[in-house]
Amino acid sequence: MSTQVVLLGSTGSIGTQALEVIDQHHEEFEVVALSAGGRSLELLAEQCVRYRPRVVGIHDGDARRLESLIASASGVIPEILVGPDASTQIAGSFPQAVVLNGITGGVGLGPTLAALEAGSTLALANKESLVVGGPLVRRAMKRDGQIVPVDSEHSAIAQCLASGVHERGLTAQRVTGKSELAQLVLTASGGPFRGKKRADLAEVTPQQALAHPTWNMGPVVTINSSTLVNKGLELIEAHLLFDVPASDIVPVVHPQSIVHSMIQMKDGAILAQLGNPDMREPIQYSMTYPQRVPLHMEHLDFSKILNLEFMPPRYDDFPALKLAFEVGAAGGFKPAVFNAANETAVYAFLDDTIRFGDIYKIVSAVLEAMGPEDDFTLDNLLAIDQWARHKATEIITKGTR
Repeated sequence: MSTQVVLLGSTGSIGTQALEVIDQHHEEFEVVALSAGGRSLELLAEQCVRYRPRVVGIHDGDARRLESLIASASGVIPEILVGPDASTQIAGSFPQAVVLNGITGGVGLGPTLAALEAGSTLALANKESLVVGGPLVRRAMKRDGQIVPVDSEHSAIAQCLASGVHERGLTAQRVTGKSELAQLVLTASGGPFRGKKRADLAEVTPQQALAHPTWNMGPVVTINSSTLVNKGLELIEAHLLFDVPASDIVPVVHPQSIVHSMIQMKDGAILAQLGNPDMREPIQYSMTYPQRVPLHMEHLDFSKILNLEFMPPRYDDFPALKLAFEVGAAGGFKPAVFNAANETAVYAFLDDTIRFGDIYKIVSAVLEAMGPEDDFTLDNLLAIDQWARHKATEIITKGTR
């Protein structure tokens, strides 16, 4: 019997790589639903023709044009949902499926909650779901171990934790509170500006920041990698996902991106997961978990020389990482504000409206402007998310140069 797959963000980096994995095992998977933002309708139409999903969702876009593109290729036209809630509707409609949330940004929270509430297994690549709405995600879970992480670092940690006892967090198959873990070691490539000083980054262009030396990712994630905000988000995600204090998570710069992350146990033993920097590996594992099946790609070859370097991050040059530590430890709505302000600033940088160094300044200024926090409800979360985006836009409009 094939595994049903709901793929959210199908035209993005995670989505297209997930379909490459499915192509290798087409008899093992049935793509029952796709969703996308709507800016790549031609690609989405091609996916509809090839995978014949029952339902397709687009956040914004022309449903009639999508139908026309599918029909012109002699494809079967699926049910098409349009609107900001399309992915959320789809995510909650297939309780027997693996829902792979590859959406970028805080907008991925709704689909995450819907998939969990429906009882689906959630393959989570949308780290912002946890960063923004961690307590809501925890409440929405119907069973232990319902979330399987897709981010290479968190997938690595989950795999390593299987070698010991860690019955805590959202990925544990049984939650008792027992743990043999001492700390998590979260590896970071260092991005395209590793080794650069803060003063050297003042005139960085979007094109330079998008030239990641190791990973092939979408534009927002790539910019976040260059500021180390992405590692900050992953730190908060790891804190929530594995129920480990932020003080017990150690970020380490590892330029080769071969060691995807490590754990240190109470007896000092360190366990690591290694592999080439290719997202298809953790994507496939999230869809086949707990089984492992062959994956046709270039794997590590230990007959060749491997040089593995590790060094501490330079917080003075990349202050967003230190800020993420503080935000993660504080909890509440601060991670949501951190994420919303950063998303707004990153889009402004990509539009060449602000400078690279302004991203951190804007995020920090929005956090400083926060008032007293209310109860952690979905309505309050959505309200403070909008406040943070408006506040960041206001700061950008006034000018940070």
